[in-house]
Amino acid sequence: MGLDMKTRFPTPNRTRPRPGKPLFGSGQVLLRDTSKPVTPFGGLVVFIEFLQKLGYAAQVQALRPFRLTSPNAIDPAQTLTAFIFAVVAGARRFAHSELLRADRALHALLGMERFPGHDTIRGLFRRFGQGEIEAFWRPFWRWLLSGVKPLAEGFTLDLDSTIFQRAGRQQGARKGYNPRRPGRRSHHPLLAVLAEAHFVLHAWLRSGNTGAAQGVVAFLQEALALLPEGWGLRLVRADAGFFEAALLGFLEQRGLAYIVVGRMTRQVKSHCQRIQEWKVLDEDYAVGEFRAQLLGWSRARRFVVVRERMREKREAVGRKLIEVPGYTFRVFVTNTELAAVEVWRRYNGRACVEQRIEELKNDLAADDFCTQQFFATEAAFLAVVATFNLLSLFQQAGGQGEYRQPATLRAQVFLCGAVLGRHGRQPVLYLSLSWGGLERRQPLREAILQWQKPTAEKLDSGRSILGLST
Repeated sequence: MGLDMKTRFPTPNRTRPRPGKPLFGSGQVLLRDTSKPVTPFGGLVVFIEFLQKLGYAAQVQALRPFRLTSPNAIDPAQTLTAFIFAVVAGARRFAHSELLRADRALHALLGMERFPGHDTIRGLFRRFGQGEIEAFWRPFWRWLLSGVKPLAEGFTLDLDSTIFQRAGRQQGARKGYNPRRPGRRSHHPLLAVLAEAHFVLHAWLRSGNTGAAQGVVAFLQEALALLPEGWGLRLVRADAGFFEAALLGFLEQRGLAYIVVGRMTRQVKSHCQRIQEWKVLDEDYAVGEFRAQLLGWSRARRFVVVRERMREKREAVGRKLIEVPGYTFRVFVTNTELAAVEVWRRYNGRACVEQRIEELKNDLAADDFCTQQFFATEAAFLAVVATFNLLSLFQQAGGQGEYRQPATLRAQVFLCGAVLGRHGRQPVLYLSLSWGGLERRQPLREAILQWQKPTAEKLDSGRSILGLST
């Protein structure tokens, strides 16, 4: 005879404490259940207040490209928000969103009566095709940009691509350039980052067998169309993967200043060897330059060369030339009139785009949310990038002097034990003092409540700031 349900699944004793032993020392710690809604993410209240100040909920609901008619369906705007908060909390898989599904205190802060499960979240992204991505994410990005404080001198735009490893045969997962795991399938996203704002202006998910610069002109056209009217770019930077005549010609046509790492082709090496005048910076570095019209180019362009002496205790950056032993060389092509050493210095600031990509992958798991359908995967990728941008705007609104990466915000601000209670009919969230409580977060909260969206102002163009060579 089988056991009844109460015998097989006994109800926990909610009144009788159970003893537990600490790992170090003596004595006991009593273990007991509680019915109170508890959250480890009480600090998210300041992020939620920022989203309210930004007008996030109304904007997402107005732009959503589809409506669900079932009376049991969860609003797509709330499902997308649940995914964003799961990413902020540290989820690295769709299934990890279940960590927040039982967090009734957080649900009360979000105003959600029902928190979607991971299947509902994955199903939301499966509804996205190319048309839905254009209809929702492009105007959503323009709206996000309205929260960025413009710079009078214009922004620096950095182009870069990265590799998303894939273990299955998802759409678009192909074998391509993959230095860490050669021969494995991947996706190859392309990103454009506004360096000074720590803001991703535009992003594409691409097949793994695409080159770094493939489609970059069309990508840039879309990125520039997202910029608010009157905004300017002071400089565009890119690595050697974007050393293509089509890109350089497009930037020149649009009057945009650029510094792009030159690829060490046979022609470029030959010109480097023939440089006669070097400006010595110190005992290790020197700079020179030349003008050249490479094969297939319609015009001559300016090249800046950095020569670095090889040392035993330091690995020199750049390429060796057999004909010039003892040195490595880095080459930049530019249409600016900056001094050669200044070209080198301006380009070195591009390291920030690699940091932003690492944060997207390591802190927000941009490369881990993958479905079988390509556009569903791209929609999830864009949702993670949008999360990154929201966190960046959150720091700007809070008057944070120094930029903090998402994982640092999670540890220093968002993680805070809290209990949801009531004072009369008013719900109250009690933040734990041992986690800093409300007192530690109050200055940030007050700054957010006083923050106003910046108004766009007329900015100078890149040509008038840096000057372009003809």
